[in-house]
Amino acid sequence: MQVAVYVRVSSRSQARAQTIEQQIDRLRTHAAAQSWTLAPEQIFRDDGYSGANLRRPGLDRLRDAAAGARLDRLLITAPDRLARNYVHQMLLVEELQGHGVVVEFLDRPMSQDPHDQLLLQIRGGGRVRADADYRADASRPPAQAAGRCPAALDTAALRVPG
Repeated sequence: MQVAVYVRVSSRSQARAQTIEQQIDRLRTHAAAQSWTLAPEQIFRDDGYSGANLRRPGLDRLRDAAAGARLDRLLITAPDRLARNYVHQMLLVEELQGHGVVVEFLDRPMSQDPHDQLLLQIRGGGRVRADADYRADASRPPAQAAGRCPAALDTAALRVPG
């Protein structure tokens, strides 16, 4: 059986909280407990890449390996290591499964149970909403983003009845 792992951290604060090496150690330990062999070339990693972006070197190599039928099982610590939001997570999982790869998350095992699927959607959706709020605030003037002044009134959009 060809087993692979995917690991990712996107920022320095994440790197301090859970390093890539810590993720690899956890995944290696899990693989060894199942008597699976993990070859060094089967460790796909993205250090410093955001999970919001689907164009990542390690992820690209992983997808190529899956498409080439060189993988049977993929181990990942948690869904948010694969992608930030639920839609991307599900697209990637479905793509990998379509190539015959079993995707296994250690922290939040996925099942086809509707309750598990709903919980995964809620977690992913919350991340999308937080990202959208951040982007919306970043596009507004600082005082407005902080809620200290109302949005500017666009008088061109007003119509006077008459």
